[in-house]
Amino acid sequence: VKVVGPLHKSDAGGVSLNVRTPEKVSEEFERLMRIPRAEAVLIQPMVGGLELFAGVKREEGYGHLILCGLGGIFVEALGDVKAGLAPLPPEEALGLIRGLKGYPLIRGVRGTAGADEMVFADILVRLSGLVSAVPEIAELDLNPLIASGKKILAVDARVRIDPGDPQDKPG
Repeated sequence: VKVVGPLHKSDAGGVSLNVRTPEKVSEEFERLMRIPRAEAVLIQPMVGGLELFAGVKREEGYGHLILCGLGGIFVEALGDVKAGLAPLPPEEALGLIRGLKGYPLIRGVRGTAGADEMVFADILVRLSGLVSAVPEIAELDLNPLIASGKKILAVDARVRIDPGDPQDKPG
């Protein structure tokens, strides 16, 4: 159960795990809606795995950057993020992933499943296609993506739309 609204949900106390009874859902709903800037409450299944990050940032004069790294708090704590310009081909997406300092975690270490780097690369390529089709996307974060073997699920997302200056389009 998590709050919708505040940018950093965990910092605001806006995430509650392992909520198993209707009474606890009601209790957490009431608590979460008292958080400043709370707009709603999202209930979703618990999933476990490696946290990844994929994102987009439009840069004046260049177009859209496609970003990737380890997700959750590791994006900010480690700053281990790689970026490439859209349109991003699959080979370049793989190169970004393999260039991360955290890449051994993605490959899987000490018996952990890691993540399917081809699926992760496909997500980056699809984000590149999305911003080509919808250039008004100024920022987009999928954080975290939860990876377990071949499966990668987005469990939180943020998008900022800004038409921007039409003169700012690369070309």
